Order: sequence, then C-alpha cells, then structure tokens
Amino acid sequence: MIRVQVPATVANLGPGFDCLAMALELYNVVEAVLAAGLSVEVSGEGADVIPRDGKNLVYRTISRLLSQLGVEVPGLRLRLINQIPAERGLGSSAAAVVGGALVANALAGGKLGPRELVNFCSSLEGHPDNVTAALLGGIVVCVVDDGEVRWLKINPPPRLTCVVAVPDFPLSTRAAREALPAQVPLSDAVFNISRAAMLVASLQQGEFDLLGVATEDRLHQAYRSPFVPGLKKVMAAARLAGARGVALGGAGPAVVAFADANPALIARVMGETFRESGVRARVMVLKPAAAGARALELK
Repeated sequence: MIRVQVPATVANLGPGFDCLAMALELYNVVEAVLAAGLSVEVSGEGADVIPRDGKNLVYRTISRLLSQLGVEVPGLRLRLINQIPAERGLGSSAAAVVGGALVANALAGGKLGPRELVNFCSSLEGHPDNVTAALLGGIVVCVVDDGEVRWLKINPPPRLTCVVAVPDFPLSTRAAREALPAQVPLSDAVFNISRAAMLVASLQQGEFDLLGVATEDRLHQAYRSPFVPGLKKVMAAARLAGARGVALGGAGPAVVAFADANPALIARVMGETFRESGVRARVMVLKPAAAGARALELK
C-alpha cells in the first residue's frame, strides 16, 4: 500500500496573486492499493460530493501521470481521508492533484523529482502556487518562465500562526476568477508589486510589524468581496484583535489572519464577525507546514 499525506495551502497571501502560497498543517491522505478494478472510498471533508468513479481528480491524476510514464497497473483501490475543506480557498484541488501525482510516481518507482512533479502538477491544476507549496511545504514564491515553473522556498518564521475562518459555503475558483478585470490601473499594479516584495522580505526576516501593510491588495480581493458576505468586517475585526495581517485564502471564501500572539482571541472575533454578517464559519488555528507532501510505501 502507498500512503500519501498532502498539506492544505493558502495562495496569494494578499498581494501575491498567483505567485505566493503557504502550506498549512491540515492534511488530506491518499491510500492506494493495486487491485483488479477501480474503487474509491472517501471520508471526511467533501465525502458527500467527491466522485467515486473515474471522474475522481486523484484517480484522473494518477491515470494521466502513469500514462505519461508508460506504466500500466491492473486497477486501484483508493481511500481518501480528507481534512481540507473543498472549494473554500485552501488548496483542496491542489492536494488532490499532488496526492495523485505522488501515488503515480511511487507506482512508477520514483522516476520524477521535485522539478518534474511541480511542472506536471502545475500543468494539470492550472497555476503553480498551491501545488508547489503542497509539494514542498513552507512558503513558496513561483514564476512561470517559458513554460517552466521556477520557485524559491522560504521557511516560515517560527512564531507565525495562521487563524483560518472557513465559511460554510463553497466558492468556485472559476467564478471568483471571472469576477476579476482583464486590466487594472498602473497605480494598482505598482501597489501590489511593492506589497508583494515587502511581504516576501517580511516573512523571510520574521518582521511581523510590516505584515499589515505587506498583505494589502488591490488586484483581486475587492472584486471577490461580494462573494463573501462580511469579508471586509472580518478582516478589520481580525486586525483589531491583534492579527498582524489578513488575507483572503486563495479565491476564497476562507479568510486567513497571520498572528504571533493571541490566536484564540483572533479566532473568536473572526467567527463572531462572520456570524453577525449571517455567515456560519468554522475557525481553525493552524501552524504553517514546513514540510510538504510525502509518500510512504507500506507493506
């Protein structure tokens, strides 16, 4: 049996649209056993909506990569144990792709290294930020250069804690992306470039005092705000409660606050503020995951 553990991820981190992401200590697990046909068992998050046939994203990823590697298997029995909420902005689809890719790579004898896995997963998932963070862990900065994903990994500051408020409704990444304008003012582009650069430097050096300004954004959060009732109030309340910075998790609707103290207070305030806006939300206090996905071959 092959067992793969993949962390949740939060992309963008405010201004780093499609190029910054962080892994979190919340995991999906994929267990795979060779079998005569295909069977898929799902428990935990998304168990009521995730396909249990050939349309399953984990299986489709395994099948595609094995085909590319020229490896045939008789069939698979898959067991998916999910902690990552689906369609909430915490990288559930990236976790499925990464989990499937690591299973396929293990079945193929570990033919692919990190570079090949990042590029395969990115091509399948659509953009590199979440999959790279899920594969490598920590905080990643990604660019696509002539079709090739290039990245640098930053180890999370030891005192950094993430408070994640997860509304009880899904938000399609496609719908959230379609809400974005095709063009933005030059002043907004400059605003985000400066904040993204400051965010990377702040995280690298552990300068929490700068995270407030460094997580500001003008490229995507305001356009996605109508999809998340109470978003602005929740972000403001988190800052008043002591959060160093606050951002929409990926495309949303999750909201992530970055803290170095009082995470329980920040969590309570975020949950209460969402409720005041008519939104039920689960709030989790999570540490960044320094390590990425890993595969174990068990007898």
